[in-house]
Amino acid sequence: MGLATAALALAVAAALGGCSSGGPKDGSSAKPGTGASSSTGTATGAPSGTATDGSGTPSPGQSAGQSPDPGSTGTAGPAPQPAPSTSAPAPAPSASPPGAGETLVAVTRSGGFGGKANTLIIKGDGSFLRLNAKAETVDRDTLSAAALAKLRTALQAADFPRLPRISMPEQPVFDSLTYAFRYGGYEVAADQTTLPRPLEAVLSALPAFEPR
Repeated sequence: MGLATAALALAVAAALGGCSSGGPKDGSSAKPGTGASSSTGTATGAPSGTATDGSGTPSPGQSAGQSPDPGSTGTAGPAPQPAPSTSAPAPAPSASPPGAGETLVAVTRSGGFGGKANTLIIKGDGSFLRLNAKAETVDRDTLSAAALAKLRTALQAADFPRLPRISMPEQPVFDSLTYAFRYGGYEVAADQTTLPRPLEAVLSALPAFEPR
C-alpha cells in the first residue's frame, strides 16, 4: 500500500471513529473534557492526500496532495553526459580541374617600375581575359591546346595545398614584382625574389600580362 493510500485510510478511520457507538446518540454535543469527538465529525488523523512516513510526517521535499514517485529511490543518479559532436570538419578546397566555362587560374602581377597591376583570368577551355588595375577588360584571347595542357600540368605539379600562403622577403625590394595566384580554392602571394620554384613553372606557362 502506498503512503498516500495509507494516509487516506488513516483519515477515514479517524472520521469513522468520531461517529462510533461510544458517542452521544441523541445528537447533543459532548461535554468538554469527555474525550469524545465533536458532532462536526472533524477528523483527527493526517489530512487526506498528504504523503506521510510512518510517524505521520510529510516526506521531505514532498508537498501535500503529491504522491511519491514509485520509481524514485531518493538517490540522485549520475548527471547526463552531452552527446558527442557529430559535425564533420569543413572539407579542404578542391583543386580538381574546372569546367570549360569556369576559371582555371587567376594571377595578378603588381609593382615594378611603373607600379602597374595586371590580371590574367584563364578559363578551363583556354580562353582568357587581361584586366588592368581597375579590373577593366583590356583584351581577350585563347591559349592553344598545347599551351593549355602545359599550364594545367604546371598547376598540378605546383601542389598549391602545400605552398606557403605568403612568401615575402624580410626587407622590401624596391620596384620588385609581386604575384597573387588563385587556383583550386587556394590563394598564394609571393614576391619575385622569394617565389617558390613550382610557381616559376606556372608563370612561364602563362600568356603575357599585357598585350603585345
